[in-house]
Amino acid sequence: MPAVSPSTSSSGHASGARRQVARMLDRLDAVFGARRVELDAGSPWELLVATILSAQCTDQRVNQVTPGLFARFRTPAQFASADQTELERLIRPTGFFRAKAKNLVACARAITERFHGEVPRTMDELVTLPGVGRKTANVILGAAFGQPAVVVDTHVKRVAGRLGLSRARDPDKIELDLQRVIPEARWTTGSHHLLLHGRYVCVARRPRCEPCALYDLCNSRDKRVRPTPDAASPAASRRPRRPAGASSKATT
Repeated sequence: MPAVSPSTSSSGHASGARRQVARMLDRLDAVFGARRVELDAGSPWELLVATILSAQCTDQRVNQVTPGLFARFRTPAQFASADQTELERLIRPTGFFRAKAKNLVACARAITERFHGEVPRTMDELVTLPGVGRKTANVILGAAFGQPAVVVDTHVKRVAGRLGLSRARDPDKIELDLQRVIPEARWTTGSHHLLLHGRYVCVARRPRCEPCALYDLCNSRDKRVRPTPDAASPAASRRPRRPAGASSKATT
């Protein structure tokens, strides 16, 4: 299957690309259903904290850290006045703990001072916060506020490239490519299902092609031969197993 990214293509080809992507998303919907962000959080602020902590760290590890963290500090005001040394100790298992602690305190102060203690609801405002880029902002917009948002993390970047959804390497350009081929109403669920597909099936090393629901739509050079013809059928696809301890808690 040729690349479907419409970045430099005609309108006719772009229309065909969108139809092809719709087929992919329909299949991923059947596999992942209503599964949401796998970071445990009970509020937009908690999700923002968890997302900042998830940089270069697994969601599973973050979910092990946040209960103790939120038992000690919960609101932006509490984080803003937190002792950074104590905060570093609490989040140390997530890695890069000094930089993350510094960003969390600065982010909390900005929200407390500039946004009256409430997480802002626009991209332009969110990316002004320390430690918050477009990926983190899109997680908040989509998962916390229900706004259409395309999240591009390392998994989405890899899957988009393998499926020919984008030839770009820059996350911002990949986001634009996906916005062009995914209907706006499906931006949030579509990009999240691409993320889950990359996390559990289309992994970086030795992609799990046997249970892949998109096998017959993929022409990646990393594609592996299935052991049986029946496995290529979407009906034969299996829901990826969750790693021990991973959460399926929906975030509001």
